[in-house]
Amino acid sequence: MKLFERKQVFANNMLWGVMIISLLCYGCSKDVKAEHSGSAPAVPAVNVVGFKTVRKDFSDVISMVGTLEANESVNIISEINGTIEKINFEEGQYVKKGDILFQIEKKKLQASYDQAMANLKLAETTAQRYENLVINKAVSQQEYEQSVATLESNRAALDLVREQLEDATVTAAFDGFMGERFVSVGQFVAQGTRLSSLFNQDPIKVGFHLPERYLSDVEIDQTIEMKVDAYKEKEYEGEVYFIDPKIDELTRTVLVKAQVDNPSGELREGTFANVNLIISVTKNALAIPERALIIKGDKVFVYVVKEDQTVEMRSIQEGKRLDGMVIVKEGLKEGEVVVTEGYQKIGPGATVNVRLEDMSEKKLYEII
Repeated sequence: MKLFERKQVFANNMLWGVMIISLLCYGCSKDVKAEHSGSAPAVPAVNVVGFKTVRKDFSDVISMVGTLEANESVNIISEINGTIEKINFEEGQYVKKGDILFQIEKKKLQASYDQAMANLKLAETTAQRYENLVINKAVSQQEYEQSVATLESNRAALDLVREQLEDATVTAAFDGFMGERFVSVGQFVAQGTRLSSLFNQDPIKVGFHLPERYLSDVEIDQTIEMKVDAYKEKEYEGEVYFIDPKIDELTRTVLVKAQVDNPSGELREGTFANVNLIISVTKNALAIPERALIIKGDKVFVYVVKEDQTVEMRSIQEGKRLDGMVIVKEGLKEGEVVVTEGYQKIGPGATVNVRLEDMSEKKLYEII
């Protein structure tokens, strides 16, 4: 009996163990099924840089180095001998045409003028008297002619002294800025001494040498664009006004000059300038950055960002490459966004976060 009871207890324990294990397995299988029946986790979007395609004007240009020249410039020279009595300007000052710049002492000149005037009056009286006398044959014809010659000589002497008096007052020949002053008050200057300089730099001129093979590409009133190192962020525009009729036999170039507005006076004579002579313009060219291109064999592709922020790889037909940009002939529309940085991390259908770059102000040139 006892043996039977032990067997019965053992059988009951085995039954309960099987039931517990079955329940555990069932629960685990439900968890596993539930886990497999759920959706897969989303793939995170990739951060990229994009560019919205735009239409821009594309210019064919000839690029050269030029030198700025003042519109008008003169060295101010003393026309007479004398002592500097007054100086009426500061170096760099803006002056108007006719302003008195230097006054040279003129007391001696005034005395010479008074003497010349007296001599002229005496000569006029003598010549008039001899004219009456020669009619009555009281003097010879030769004496009369001599009196007339003396009269003319005294007139010339008076004109000379009058001119010297005028030259003692040195005035500005045109509106402009004064240059360096080379003399001081009280200094004696001889005729021909350089006193200062005067510059008119609005508009300012830029001269550059064009290779003769491009002579047919330049004409009067043609547009040029110019930059100088002192103002690297600024671009100046001007027009051609002079084409030298003679070609330099040594350099095989022709001198061309253009005028550029310079109301602020910031452009200075002698400055080097980078000049672009615009010879043709293509209007409304569709352009993207060159770095957006993906080259595969003889084909060119770009990643285009769609409205749902996924990308597609699209074949395009490229045109001219210029200054880091490329003209797109076919395959893109204005306003579409192409990936310019980060496309190495994505593939067709990938989801992206796009940060747009702004190149709307970039001008397009092809230097030929």
